[in-house]
Amino acid sequence: MENIKKVSGLNFFLLAICAFAGLGTEVIYAFLIEPAIYGVPMQDWNTVQSIIHWIITCITWSIIAFILIKIAHKKYQFNLFEKSNNVKLWQWIVIFIGVVIIFVVSYKSWNGFKIVKEFQYNGWLKFIFQYIYYIVETALFTLIIVFGQKAFEIWFKNKNFPYGALLIALTWGLGHILTKDLQTGLYGVLSGFLFGAVYLLVNRDIKKTFLILLIMFIL
Repeated sequence: MENIKKVSGLNFFLLAICAFAGLGTEVIYAFLIEPAIYGVPMQDWNTVQSIIHWIITCITWSIIAFILIKIAHKKYQFNLFEKSNNVKLWQWIVIFIGVVIIFVVSYKSWNGFKIVKEFQYNGWLKFIFQYIYYIVETALFTLIIVFGQKAFEIWFKNKNFPYGALLIALTWGLGHILTKDLQTGLYGVLSGFLFGAVYLLVNRDIKKTFLILLIMFIL
């Protein structure tokens, strides 16, 4: 009980920042290490080089996610997989509306179905590894939402505001602006906010959160 009393919002905020920094490790691989090894920038990588990048990134992200979950559970007594209340019909309706919004924005941005476009562009081999990459990426930005939400709830004593949504919108969205372009970044802000709202709508059930966010992410 003594350890529990020492847990503060800062502890969870730092976990959220570590999860965000974990996503940032890909930048080091993609723009520094791998171009130096391959002798070409990321946009000119061949199939093997792209797959190696995704594998290395997924391994790194998986290790980071595992460590953060362990720290939260053992050091701060925060069980991410704790059972939650049943999701009510109105909550599912709001979630569905969020999914539709993401789908419409994605469809317009890609001029079609994202998953179909990526399959056509990548071919089946790269497509498989890219979507494994998406799965792991979803897990890591889910942790940003969860830890960020917990941190601000401790600070502001309010469990009904989607703090995690704001945090993921700013961090993940800003990250896409810096590494890609403004349009992608703004889409990241919008989708990030909706992703964070899902966590509260499913009553903090991380399994449901992950599955719904994955669906929204790959649409």
